[in-house]
Amino acid sequence: MKNLMIHTPEGFQDIYGREEDSRRSLMSALREVFRREGYSPIETPTVEYFDVFGSDVGTTPSNELYKFFDRDGNTLVLRPDFTPSVARAVAMHFPPERLPLRLCYEGSTFVNSHEYQLNLKEQTQMGVELIGDGSAAADAEVLCLTCSLLLESGLTEFQVSIGENDYFKSLARNSGLSPEKIEEIRQMISNKNFFGVSELLSSEVIPAPIREAFIRLPQLFGGREILDEAESYAVTDGAREAIARLREIDGLIDRSGNSRYISYDFGLLSKFNYYTGMIFSAFTYGTGEPVAKGGRYDNLLAHFGFDTPAVGSGLYIDHLVNALARQGIRRELI
Repeated sequence: MKNLMIHTPEGFQDIYGREEDSRRSLMSALREVFRREGYSPIETPTVEYFDVFGSDVGTTPSNELYKFFDRDGNTLVLRPDFTPSVARAVAMHFPPERLPLRLCYEGSTFVNSHEYQLNLKEQTQMGVELIGDGSAAADAEVLCLTCSLLLESGLTEFQVSIGENDYFKSLARNSGLSPEKIEEIRQMISNKNFFGVSELLSSEVIPAPIREAFIRLPQLFGGREILDEAESYAVTDGAREAIARLREIDGLIDRSGNSRYISYDFGLLSKFNYYTGMIFSAFTYGTGEPVAKGGRYDNLLAHFGFDTPAVGSGLYIDHLVNALARQGIRRELI
């Protein structure tokens, strides 16, 4: 029988030696980028009330949370995601006249899920939140900052894949389908299963243009030219507005010189319902998991009584370190 006293729980790990030195060096370099770009540090507690991540917020499913109780019987959770925590802290501590806010964070998140590489349930994240700016320029700023952070890490080959939640949501609202069917379709599209989407919709009565758009969405990925094809399937006002917004973002990224790192993927749909517009995931060689994720979440802060738009980006340090090691990129220790 395994001696549990000298083992970590499943999904947790000890980090030491060269790997820990490399992580510290990497995180120090990323902090310097945050500082240089005008993002101020914020620290939120590892433990939050359950309602910060409740179903009405649209974040991590309840069965993937580490839950426990305080002595007054309140349900507490280990933080699974930084964005709702930062949103709660902003609503609590910052007056509207301080907007826009540029904040950065770092720390551990805890998710009781088997979806992650190596089944890691504690992950180190570093990221930024730009709060109080609903413009396309703010979206482009966060995307370009993500590119800068990945370049600072030592990566030279990576791709930031941009999706659009409102494009899909607008089609879904006009489809007449039940929320349960829409969630099934979302999962199939996310898995690039256009055959499954086609089969599921074969027995549903929905407008033909929306049916065609749903079936095509898993295959709509590529360079900026994909925006033209996506526009041909934009049969609702919301979908057309989403395309116009992406074109504006694309022009700003092009002027920044980061276009080589950008692609578009209309099958990229987040399971986090708080995302409202542009979303993205960054990938590189050496890991099957994204090394960064983020997007726009204009309604999230309203859940905490502070109605203002926001956009953010988070880097997954564990995946990033693994990718750097597998690509043979060695950082100078500091």
